[in-house]
Amino acid sequence: MDISAAAVKELRDKTGAGVMECKKALVEASGDVEKAMEVLRKAGLARAEKKGERVASQGIIDAYIHAGGRIGSMVEVNCETDFVARNEEFKALAHDIAMQVAATGPKYVTVDQVPAEEKDQAAEIALLAQPFIKDPKRTVEDIVKDKIAKFGENIVVRRFVRYELGS
Repeated sequence: MDISAAAVKELRDKTGAGVMECKKALVEASGDVEKAMEVLRKAGLARAEKKGERVASQGIIDAYIHAGGRIGSMVEVNCETDFVARNEEFKALAHDIAMQVAATGPKYVTVDQVPAEEKDQAAEIALLAQPFIKDPKRTVEDIVKDKIAKFGENIVVRRFVRYELGS
């Protein structure tokens, strides 16, 4: 199948994936950009799983204060290099996660941290298992894995804290 440069550019603009990866995904999806995005997402998740064991000792701390100043949160999001930590898209990810914490009030970072007696509520109280506030069809973990695939580095939400006035 012959894939146009315009289709490759469109997919690349939407995903940030490399030219050859986009072309290969478009060939696999028979030229359908939406299907190709799903192909790239699945490939990215596979790569993200491989990077999960690598040490993430760099990163940033980001804070979010909700309008009115009654709720605020701070998160530590780690990556492997200072180069990625300074990237605007990485900073935006950390800010979105801080906003998620302020909006939803999770108790734990991962489902693994949830005690047995609260396992039935894991999707609500574990940050990474929650539906992402900007795209409820996907979880916070899905968003993080997309960034792992894009940056080629392990990314870890290390910890967070949430403050609410009067509580």
